[in-house]
Amino acid sequence: MRRRVLAASALGLAAAGLLVFGGAGLVRVWQMKQEVEGLEREIQLLRSEADRLSRTVDRLREDPALIEQIAREELGMVKGGEKVLKFPSEKR
Repeated sequence: MRRRVLAASALGLAAAGLLVFGGAGLVRVWQMKQEVEGLEREIQLLRSEADRLSRTVDRLREDPALIEQIAREELGMVKGGEKVLKFPSEKR
């Protein structure tokens, strides 16, 4: 009787070990699920960024004032005949 209980316990532990740590074990399934969720979040972020960039491209194609604004603010360009006054930045 005691041998049967011991054998059944050993068999149960071996089966549990295979289930948890085997090739398709619960740990691996959980890891893969976490990876899939992370990739889905990344895909959503990339889609949002692509949408934002697409809207920016559309605005640049349709709005010459935006192009001028970017040229002035980011590239420091000026129109012919304009004078630019630069003031020293305040040091604190």
